[in-house]
Amino acid sequence: MSAILVIEQVLNGLQYGMMLFLMAAGLTLIFGVMGLINLAHGSLYMVGAFAAAWAAGATGSFLLALVAALAAAAAAGALVELLVIRRLYDRDHLDQVLATFALILIFSEATRWVFGSFPLYLDIPAALSGPVALPGGIEYPRYRLALIGAGAAVAAGLFWLIGRTRLGIRIRAGENDREMIGALGVNIAALYTVVFALGAALAGLAGGLVGAIQSVQVGMGEPVLILAFVVIVIGGIGSIKGALIGALLVGLTDTLGGIFLPEFFKLFMAPAAASATGGALAAMAIYILMAAVLIWRPTGLYGLRG
Repeated sequence: MSAILVIEQVLNGLQYGMMLFLMAAGLTLIFGVMGLINLAHGSLYMVGAFAAAWAAGATGSFLLALVAALAAAAAAGALVELLVIRRLYDRDHLDQVLATFALILIFSEATRWVFGSFPLYLDIPAALSGPVALPGGIEYPRYRLALIGAGAAVAAGLFWLIGRTRLGIRIRAGENDREMIGALGVNIAALYTVVFALGAALAGLAGGLVGAIQSVQVGMGEPVLILAFVVIVIGGIGSIKGALIGALLVGLTDTLGGIFLPEFFKLFMAPAAASATGGALAAMAIYILMAAVLIWRPTGLYGLRG
């Protein structure tokens, strides 16, 4: 297997990991601050993708499409928090799971009613289309490199927000002792709405960005949601750094496993059997990784020890 192919697959894994990070960062913020299991997070990813596809079709601007994805997902998240989620904070996790699962069905049917059942497509902007030449004679899609850069920029922005701003101080304090910051005069209800809208906006941005490289369709958020939960379990609930490291590990494991495991088994198995065995193990690789991390560190890589 050539070095060029290996580097291309590493870049694919990084791009995939960065998009998972945008999903997982919002999810880990919501769970860390609110203690809420939000199964509807993938639906907000879908809302962002559909909003981006609609805005791009109406305006022809990819930048406006991303703004629409952010705004629509944040608005949907704030509305859901105000109308539904706010009533679930003092309920047990089973009630939260059932309520947010119902939200998945509501979002899916509402989206199908508004946009129909057929997939939508979002074109890659002309400035980011085509390949770019990298050192070593590698040609890689410019848009996928832009996705890696966008994910890195968002990660840097989140680290700054959490570590250097007053809102970040309140978020970190809310993770540790929400009753105490409430007693100190912080409006807990408003903080929860802001955190939920921020998490929703990150999911919507991921949906808008990914919408240019895959079809935008009803139900697209559920498979990504499962992987986002895997990411935050590996990285540690409530940790942005953990979400970033976990997302990159999952992205690289999933991408490289799908390429190298079948090739490895071909060394001592027939090609058809090697492809089947390698493909099956590649599909399980991220869950094996999660199990290994939890055996070594039950709270995740950067989670607080109980």
